[in-house]
Amino acid sequence: MNDRALSSYHYELPPERIAQTPATPRDSSRLLVVDSPTTHVHNIFRELPNWLRPGDLLVLNNTRVIPARLYGRKSTGAEVEVLLLEEQQPNCWLALVKPGKRFKLGAEIEFESPQGQKIRATAIARDEKTGGRILRFDLPEGQSLIPLLDDLGSIPLPPYITSRESLPAQYQTVYAQQPGAVAAPTAGLHFTEELLQKLKAQQIEIAYITLHVGVGTFRPVEVEEITEHEMHGEWIDVSAAVVEQIQKTKDSGGRVIAVGTTVVRALEGAAQQALALKPFSGKVNLFIYPGYQWQVVEGVITNFHLPGSSLLMLVSALVGRKRLLDLYQTAIAHHYRFYSFGDAMLVLPQDSN
Repeated sequence: MNDRALSSYHYELPPERIAQTPATPRDSSRLLVVDSPTTHVHNIFRELPNWLRPGDLLVLNNTRVIPARLYGRKSTGAEVEVLLLEEQQPNCWLALVKPGKRFKLGAEIEFESPQGQKIRATAIARDEKTGGRILRFDLPEGQSLIPLLDDLGSIPLPPYITSRESLPAQYQTVYAQQPGAVAAPTAGLHFTEELLQKLKAQQIEIAYITLHVGVGTFRPVEVEEITEHEMHGEWIDVSAAVVEQIQKTKDSGGRVIAVGTTVVRALEGAAQQALALKPFSGKVNLFIYPGYQWQVVEGVITNFHLPGSSLLMLVSALVGRKRLLDLYQTAIAHHYRFYSFGDAMLVLPQDSN
């Protein structure tokens, strides 16, 4: 089949394979290790150090999910649900609004926290690409909305997680620091503090980048010729220290393993800016699919992704589309859990194309 046809990236997933709650403890999730071009091994995530070597570098995304889902009322009294996507100017946010069709420019929404704090927002523009609105929040100059969201908002779990048993803290990595994401970098959810310490004790290096995950990550590819798909931009920060760590790792024969597709997009996206990996802070919208020429990443830890998604195409660029879909069928047959709260896959570098 054609690697650039959307229909080539579909598979049937039984609904019961969609994880509704995370594994407890986090590192008790399962790990499908792709250890060669033709073999794989079933394992447990806490055994990750056994598959890495001293001198390898794990790169993690330290973004923090913000309570981006808000519930408010219009001046008419009608209830409105808002999902903040990204701050475009101080206190002006791109947001999805429900119901959206009747939500006109100039309309106001009032949000009230359980403590009685009230904040008003006004729709000042429409975003044609997302169908969302630009909301201007009425706050004193110099005051940020983000610290107020802990009282006003809630963590937005993906729509396929219908259970309400999970706690918001379970949708954050244990190393989350930089607030700004509206979805978690889910490959990182498997790590515990104890596992990170064990990795360091085995001289496996760890570095942190930031990519604020946006809804564009999960926006479905809707064109049959996937090369026509345009990714939504995401803000990244790849520091000089991380660039130095990566170069040092490669020079000494270590391997660069990205923890999640967000890290892949950040590192490869930064490298695309100057045709070599250099420090970069700003927006990238790199779309990776089979045929991509890798510059930085050699292996990846990733969850199991939705059919027809850009994330599935990204991992296919590393292992091959047919091989990846075969591995997914194996995972389904062995009752792996899929999507955000699901199990993980480790693709070791010798399997890269």
